[in-house]
Amino acid sequence: MEDSTIIPSPSPSTPSPFTSSHSRHVSRLINSNHYTSPSRTIYSDRFIPTRSASNFALFDINSSPETREDASTAYSALLRTALFGPDAAGGVSPDKRNSLAMTIPSRNIFRYKTETRRSMHSLEPFMSDETVPGVNYSPVKAPRKVSRSPYKVLDAPALQDDFYLNLVDWSSHNVLAVGLGNCVYLWNACSSKVTKLCDLGIDDCVCSVGWAQRGTHLAVGTSNGKVQIWDASRCKKIRTMEGHRLRVGALSWSSSLLSSGGRDKNIYQRDIRAQEDFVSKLSGHKSEVCGLKWSYDNRELASGGNDNRLFVWNQHSTQPVLKYCEHTAAVKAIAWSPHLHGLLASGGGTADRCIRFWNTTTNSHLSCMDTGSQVCNLVWSKNVNELVSTHGYSQNQIIVWRYPTMSKLATLTGHTYRVLYLAISPDGQTIVTGAGDETLRFWNVFPSPKSQNSDTEIGASSLGRTTIR
Repeated sequence: MEDSTIIPSPSPSTPSPFTSSHSRHVSRLINSNHYTSPSRTIYSDRFIPTRSASNFALFDINSSPETREDASTAYSALLRTALFGPDAAGGVSPDKRNSLAMTIPSRNIFRYKTETRRSMHSLEPFMSDETVPGVNYSPVKAPRKVSRSPYKVLDAPALQDDFYLNLVDWSSHNVLAVGLGNCVYLWNACSSKVTKLCDLGIDDCVCSVGWAQRGTHLAVGTSNGKVQIWDASRCKKIRTMEGHRLRVGALSWSSSLLSSGGRDKNIYQRDIRAQEDFVSKLSGHKSEVCGLKWSYDNRELASGGNDNRLFVWNQHSTQPVLKYCEHTAAVKAIAWSPHLHGLLASGGGTADRCIRFWNTTTNSHLSCMDTGSQVCNLVWSKNVNELVSTHGYSQNQIIVWRYPTMSKLATLTGHTYRVLYLAISPDGQTIVTGAGDETLRFWNVFPSPKSQNSDTEIGASSLGRTTIR
């Protein structure tokens, strides 16, 4: 019989040096209800707070089951206060409401498995006046201030009070053209020098003026239905073009192509390089054409008439490609956005008072704003997404709008008659307005392209009141 060696088993009280980590893990799982980690404290589940560690005293709420209904009422009242203001707090007393509001931002009520180290103040929908360390607040940008008074006023004797005329335009060379009675005057915005360009004579009258996009050519529409082209740099008339049977109240340039709209309901397209007086005739309006504007890409022409219609034409059409009939009064005010292709703004007369926005690319009506007054003119800022409207009956105001919210940045007053004429400076910062009160007023309304705080050179150097004649 072989001898056998018996190895005694270790005592239960003495841990074996050969006990594996796997065995310790199994033992921990078996006794998990009694095991406590020495390195951290577990409060509760990540979604369910522990009552013993939660700080209900912040809300003056007892965590015992018999007071749960009161706790729910107090919490609901506090929530109403945060959402709807102190008057909606209901049954919570003012003293308790103040104490609760003061303690909420500083500490957490509930305790979970892991403490939140980052301040929750940055996540609050209702910002407190208190400054919390470690939280960066972006300063609220102050709204841009627009001067409520003109920096210059020019007397303009015989400036007509006629809604259907367009007697003021500002060239790319910083020269203002103004039709006064039967004469056209030029005012140089850099030197303030006034030049008399032409006199049509006692039997004729200036009904519209329009500068070419580049160069020194000025178109003049007359009450006899003629369109004259002048070289303003030499004060010399280049040619006279006919076609209209009645006065020409609207002009718009597209490169070398000039469009003219008249009281005879027609629009004529004129190429000043051609021998003919006009290359095409656009028919569609049932009353006087009083508004004309080419788009910035020179592909679309918008026209407005006394028939309450807004039409859009392309370069080759003799019939409108788009027709908008929502206005209920004459459409003189027309402006294309320089920021978004196909965005067109139009304004209606006294019976309408609305500014409407259209997308000519999708042929859709975007929005409408009731201004409360006759809309006489519209012009879009080149530097920011804003526009200006001038008005007649009954408030005679000038409004600067932010698009697309159509919130008012400024309302400018000063004219005592309808603000029938509007033009914008070549740098896009200054507008000039004209009215039947025989004044031209210059306003700094838009920021410069580079800085929203820099003043235009025109406004800084041209103060006071003079006459344009």
